[in-house]
Amino acid sequence: MIVPDASPDTAAVADHYDELDALYRRLWGEHVHHGLWTTGRESPTEAVEALVDAVGDRLQLSPGDSGVDIGCGYGGTARRLASRRGVRVTGFTLSGEQARHAAQHPVDGVDVRVGDWLENGLPDASADAAWAIESSEHMEDKPGFFAQAHRVVRPGGRVVVCAWLAETGASGWKVRHLLEPICREGRLPSMGTREEYEAMARAAGFEVLDHEDVSRRVARTWTICARRLARSVFVDRDTRQLAREGRNRIFALSFPRLILAYRTGAMRYGIFTLERPATG
Repeated sequence: MIVPDASPDTAAVADHYDELDALYRRLWGEHVHHGLWTTGRESPTEAVEALVDAVGDRLQLSPGDSGVDIGCGYGGTARRLASRRGVRVTGFTLSGEQARHAAQHPVDGVDVRVGDWLENGLPDASADAAWAIESSEHMEDKPGFFAQAHRVVRPGGRVVVCAWLAETGASGWKVRHLLEPICREGRLPSMGTREEYEAMARAAGFEVLDHEDVSRRVARTWTICARRLARSVFVDRDTRQLAREGRNRIFALSFPRLILAYRTGAMRYGIFTLERPATG
């Protein structure tokens, strides 16, 4: 597990997304996650929606199912799955700004709450499915993340986790100059490997049905974001002010690191499909 020398708490993660709220939406829209390219000709919007659809396919959702979006951001994923798959979704975000944006874009069957997933208060076995798209990285207690998912999802239910992962056996320079700084700058308490994620999922009681490494299909997200950030700094006064004075301005340093981390293989992007056994 990659652990930075300064590990952020939930308040620091919430502050990151609250302060950078307008910038995130300006650079990437309402989906705060990677895009998934298949042909390479998809627009960024099509690519981020393709990742949501890939998650929905793996969950095997049916109309009327109840789902939980763990780290739901602006609610974009929840709204798409609710409207296209006919499911009811409860979403959790640490960010008050993200929840406010979600409240301004309501969709029937979607309930976005401000709260910590590790203290979610949902009843046992109350959801048919759950998913976490790039949110487990922000949780210090990753075994607790999986344990809560196992508790909340009914026996036979599925969980899909999309995660930033560290290369297994990453060399010292990759850890020092890429992975540890990415964790620190992105407010990630730790970054695990594929093997560590699968071990934590099994320890929580899940069966690991599948893991797919889609690193090459998501990596261009950061070259697009870097270009958009450079343009925004040039034309937008608020972006320039954030770059000079923002508490979380250090995150901009991660853009070139993330590009290099993908190119060198130091960082991977995995999609895990898990199932709570019917007898578990």
